[in-house]
Amino acid sequence: MNRLNRESWPGAGPPRPVRAVHLGLGAFHRSHQAWYTEHAADPAPWGIAAFTGRSPAAATPLGAQGGLYTLVERGPEQDRMEVVSSISAAYDGTDAHAWTACFAAAEVAVVTMTVTEAGYHLDAAGHLDLRAPDIAADVALLRGAGNDVEVPARTMSGRLTGGLRARRKAGGAPLAIVPCDNLMGNGAATRTVVHEMCEAVDPSLARWAAANVAISSTVVDRITPATTPEDLALVERAIGRQDLAVVVAEPFHEWVISGEFPAGRPSWEIAGARFVADVAPFAERKLWLLNGGHSLLAYAGSALGHHTVASAVADPLCREWLEQWWDEVAPLLPLPAGEIASYRVALMQRFANPRVGYPLSQIAKDGSLKLVQRVMPVIRRYREERKQPPLRAALILGAWLAHLRGHGAEVDDPRAAQLIPLAAGEPRRAARAVLDVLDPHLGADRALVALVATACREIEGTSA
Repeated sequence: MNRLNRESWPGAGPPRPVRAVHLGLGAFHRSHQAWYTEHAADPAPWGIAAFTGRSPAAATPLGAQGGLYTLVERGPEQDRMEVVSSISAAYDGTDAHAWTACFAAAEVAVVTMTVTEAGYHLDAAGHLDLRAPDIAADVALLRGAGNDVEVPARTMSGRLTGGLRARRKAGGAPLAIVPCDNLMGNGAATRTVVHEMCEAVDPSLARWAAANVAISSTVVDRITPATTPEDLALVERAIGRQDLAVVVAEPFHEWVISGEFPAGRPSWEIAGARFVADVAPFAERKLWLLNGGHSLLAYAGSALGHHTVASAVADPLCREWLEQWWDEVAPLLPLPAGEIASYRVALMQRFANPRVGYPLSQIAKDGSLKLVQRVMPVIRRYREERKQPPLRAALILGAWLAHLRGHGAEVDDPRAAQLIPLAAGEPRRAARAVLDVLDPHLGADRALVALVATACREIEGTSA
């Protein structure tokens, strides 16, 4: 069987000129930003040089295939396939030579990135945590490099700082950085960590970046489950080529962007991207309704014995909890009621798609970071208005507490060593302790602590 590549696939042609760089090459990038770029239909094509983040694995099959891969849109009843060619080159993220060469290239105008919340290395005050071992190591590495711009930094902020230093040295023109993740205020967070890393390494670079780097804020959405061996076999039969970089995604996709692009950008709006003055209402809608709903299902649903979003939402009890959580959130969103109602209908259809087996164990990871974005703001809004804590927000936290106590999905959290001992023992005391980890003021909220402890007991009483 022939391997999918630019020579074997009719019409693929040579790689497009690299005008964009991406950090965090993985399935989501291929189902989202690379797909939007494929469909931008610009007269001057945009090619992407994509670099892996924490794991180099994705670069190997894509490199062997000349950047080509098959995207499988998995609807409730059937699949739709297309071969995407917008990635012109795929690199291991530790390839400092390729990274700095791409940043220094005058024709590169846009840098997109997909990292996790943990990848920002923010401290409790929202600043770059310069004491974090990886951040401290990158600062030392970049400071000690002298005139050498090819520095194998490990962190997102370290890599961006190294790339910007190479661009300044080459006399490069301004460019745009576009974070594409679930972090609320991802543009502001990116601006903070880039500025503070540059300042720690070279204050003059921080001043140059402030004048030459535009940073966008975004909302991104497309459920992209892990590719299975069955998916690889399905694509091989369908296209008559072996493809080891297959990506599966739901048909739905969304990209909301606010920001400037001083050197130009692909015409992403042709593919459906939406450019707005302020992404905050859209970010809140997505983080609280979709991601918050996912967290509810991940902790409560897995405790009830479910393994996927579709399975959990088919459970009448989980579905009722989900609808009630959405009822609590909807009044806080500064969007038209009709738009919120339509979004909820579409979300339920997406969650219920039985052919997109999004695993709850994947969603349950990094709860101590995700819940701060997905649930805490809702609780704060209610308490600021002197209202009782919302019941289903407390349910999510109670289910997370039960998760830390061994119910449902396996715990995979950067603070697991701290949280698991705190979660043991009497539920009310445990609730107070873990809430203080999320927010130092929450443990003193007696009403919230009581509701979280009650929810934890409820989940443990119904746990599979």
